[in-house]
Amino acid sequence: MKIVGLSGSKVGSKTRTAMNYTIKEINGKYPDIEVDLIDLADYDVQFSDGRSYWEYTGDTKYVAETLMGADAIIIGTPIFQASIPATLKNIFDLLPEKALRDKVVSILVTAGSAKHFLIVEQQLKPILSYMKAQVVQTYVFIEEKDFYRKEIINNDIIFRIQRLVEDTVVLAETYAKVREAKEAEYGF
Repeated sequence: MKIVGLSGSKVGSKTRTAMNYTIKEINGKYPDIEVDLIDLADYDVQFSDGRSYWEYTGDTKYVAETLMGADAIIIGTPIFQASIPATLKNIFDLLPEKALRDKVVSILVTAGSAKHFLIVEQQLKPILSYMKAQVVQTYVFIEEKDFYRKEIINNDIIFRIQRLVEDTVVLAETYAKVREAKEAEYGF
């Protein structure tokens, strides 16, 4: 199984900090799972101009192909101006409509206000559903008060990250077994 963590912003440190905790949890609990972290701050991703993803080159093509090659994706995103960052929306625009079919996608959010949970429900989940992702329904929501000096200081948040990782892996394994059983029915 391959899991890709996607840190969906070019600025700030909180989302990357939370994603680091998440990747560490995967590596510690599931050492046999291949895991990659794509932090958009480390890549020069072109703005989507309507081309197919395979027509792009460099970082843009790498990010698109890495996400499409994953069995599961954990998206980490801050909330800016009551919306997901443009860098994350651009990734969705680069990918084909059915790019997330048969992929389990879970969500980790950092935000300055408790009311920003609505962004996940009203913006992010509908996009993921449209792209045919199997969305882990519970997500981790982390507020500014849960961080101190680039560390998560709320033990409940750490517990929720552990649970998110477990739910992501269990759901990805379950869907893989269901797909294998369905394909075996065809007998060819």
